[in-house]
Amino acid sequence: MTEAYPMAIVSAPGKVEFQEKRLPQLSPTQVLIGVKASAICGSDLHIFKGRHPSAPLPVAIGHEVSGTVLEAGRDVSTLKVGDRVVVEPVIVCGECYFCRRGAYSLCTQISFQYRKGQGAFAPYFVAEEQWVHPLPDALSFEEGALIEPFSVALHAVQKGNIQFGQTVAIFGAGAIGLLVLLLTRQSGAGETFVVDVQSHRLRKARGLGASEVMNNLEGDTVQSLLDKTSQLGVDRAFEAVGLETTLVQSLKVLRKGGISILVGIFEKPEATIPANLFIQKEISLVGSQGYCWDFQTALKLAAQGRVRLEEMITDVIPLASLQKGFELLMDPQSEAIKVVVKIE
Repeated sequence: MTEAYPMAIVSAPGKVEFQEKRLPQLSPTQVLIGVKASAICGSDLHIFKGRHPSAPLPVAIGHEVSGTVLEAGRDVSTLKVGDRVVVEPVIVCGECYFCRRGAYSLCTQISFQYRKGQGAFAPYFVAEEQWVHPLPDALSFEEGALIEPFSVALHAVQKGNIQFGQTVAIFGAGAIGLLVLLLTRQSGAGETFVVDVQSHRLRKARGLGASEVMNNLEGDTVQSLLDKTSQLGVDRAFEAVGLETTLVQSLKVLRKGGISILVGIFEKPEATIPANLFIQKEISLVGSQGYCWDFQTALKLAAQGRVRLEEMITDVIPLASLQKGFELLMDPQSEAIKVVVKIE
């Protein structure tokens, strides 16, 4: 199959363009997917601004994707034409120390499809069979496109090892932060505090069950959180923004022995943090990248209705409106949180 098709890239800061791409000949272990839905990710927004630390422009965009299998390589045994699927867009070597132990999120050569020239804002997507997961009938294609960010949040929450009744602070109420909120509640968290600077995101967090929400532009957030926890601080904090300010806050609000989980992408990779806190309070800072055997769990939780992914979707647009979708998410006056591109 050599059909040419349009694929979205960010060619310059703030500019989405479509370039012509040709479908490759499938290898024996690959499948061709007809894309039905793709969602705009926070990392896509970093790319759109030209500030993604690992994806210099020009670069393909889109990796939260669902669709149907159109063609399968001769050695593909678990999928067939017509299957509804989602794609885990990771690329790993399979040979390094970590891959050979199953910890592929730590692969020494890890990358993602969009960084290697294949974006999901396009009619087609090619993937290795091992990274393609069946989409349960209970989930729409639009919900299927959110399994990737859901898996990111799931990986982060599992890093936190939350115990029943523990208090949680989440810095950032974008899609990842809100998914973390839903999962921490599923994990048995007691009080959940969500911090952001946009009122519509805070309203959404409240609607999704946050115990309290706080605008980080109003008052002293750290002191407020300490006051609300009898000066002890929270057991777990999640940084889902990617700013030095919120990283430092996530450390300062921890109670002794607490854990902060860093999941936000930092456009400025260097940050100054209060190092003495780690000794004085015996706290921990844990990083979380992507996912590792998390898609399977995410699909089960979503299909069972334990987490209702449709609640995250604020806008559904056609592929032709992709530029407007990015601008919508960048507009501080907009109330968009998760924009899904529906591809007919």
